[in-house]
Amino acid sequence: MLSQALIEDVLTAALETGGDFADVFVEDKTINTISMIGGSVDSALSGRDFGIGIRVISGLFAVYAYTNDFRRDNLLKVARQAAQAIRGTKRDLTLDLRRSILQPAHPILILPESVSKAKKIEYMRRAHEAAKAYDPVISQTSISYKDEDQKVLIANSDGLFVEDRRTRHRMYMEAVATVGNEKSMGSSAPGAHRGFEFMENLNIEDHARLAAHTAKTMVNAEFAPSGKMPVIIDNEFGGVIFHEACGHGLESTSVAKKVSVFSDKVGELVASPLVTAIDDGTIPNAWGSSTIDDEGTPTQRNLLIENGILKGYLIDKLGAKRMGTESTGSARRESYKFAPASRMNNTYIAAGSTPPEEIIANTEYALYAKYLGGGSVNTATGDFNFVVKEGYIVKNGKIEKPVRGATLIGKGIDVLQKIDMVGSNLGFGQGMCGSISGSIPADVGQPMIRVSELTVGGRKGE
Repeated sequence: MLSQALIEDVLTAALETGGDFADVFVEDKTINTISMIGGSVDSALSGRDFGIGIRVISGLFAVYAYTNDFRRDNLLKVARQAAQAIRGTKRDLTLDLRRSILQPAHPILILPESVSKAKKIEYMRRAHEAAKAYDPVISQTSISYKDEDQKVLIANSDGLFVEDRRTRHRMYMEAVATVGNEKSMGSSAPGAHRGFEFMENLNIEDHARLAAHTAKTMVNAEFAPSGKMPVIIDNEFGGVIFHEACGHGLESTSVAKKVSVFSDKVGELVASPLVTAIDDGTIPNAWGSSTIDDEGTPTQRNLLIENGILKGYLIDKLGAKRMGTESTGSARRESYKFAPASRMNNTYIAAGSTPPEEIIANTEYALYAKYLGGGSVNTATGDFNFVVKEGYIVKNGKIEKPVRGATLIGKGIDVLQKIDMVGSNLGFGQGMCGSISGSIPADVGQPMIRVSELTVGGRKGE
């Protein structure tokens, strides 16, 4: 991508004013997106993003600059401009970059560039046809396809010089049901850190029918009750509550600044003893996995909570300096236009031993949130509000009827402490996570859990 000699010169220029540490992030990323509405292609876009980010750290202060002009004189200029914000003593350095050869942890068999647009559209049309044929109430479909092939080079003044390649595929399938003036939507959006073999092995029709099922079920449902009640949250994307309401509070971005409810609580009981939570960037070919993070540190399996006890945080290099510890391989960014920050990879609540059907059978009354949608979270306090895309009322140990319009309202740390049953059916869902370093792919996961009491927003009282 860039020569080692040029990278050494850029790092040297970045440290001329006395910075303690400098790094560069070089990115060459190709993205293809196709959208289809009602079975017809609406748009097909391809793009390439190429650039370099340069960071200088002095003590706990960091400066970040980026450019897509790769001429030598411009790169040195940008590096020196970043260095000007550092008030130090000019010094001469001799850097010794040592190239590391990565052993790919996430094998890619079929690169997206080798597959024609026509073939990609064929898979999308299969999704449309399966969703539309599910039931006459399905009035519209929307299908999106995306592939991304990212090559990165990361080097720093400690001698690191490493290159990595990440290839991801994702398909978003949405179905709309219409009955009279009522409309309801369902969706499914599987993705992976894989080549096009992911699409070839994906049961597209099942995912499309799942989206149609949610749409049909909810358009005919009664409105959900409101008030405080037990809530059962199903597996897979149900883990978004832990990710948003608790996971962000475990990132050093907030922990190191003492603005997280989890700051200084390692060793304390912060959740039900039934809860063990993990962030693992090493899961083979998972949507949020990578071989190294965006600072060049190998990703790892990080135990966050064990049997309710807080065990650790997610830490990047700057967070490690602030906290007097080591990086956990958790630095991530959307692109070279963003400085890295501590972020989640694949975050999940570990499986328990209770079969999910036993959780339902042992519940007298509850809202059963089968699929969750979007929401809002205050990461400083953990207060959240999430939409239930597909919900049901459980009564006397049985799923009684579907309900729509429900929202879950609460505080992350309270939910952790009120989990009184954990299922055995661990599953994962894919999403895009937004924070100060941009939007990144992340897996969320959990088995079915039961929360003893949670505020439910709906349209009628119990």
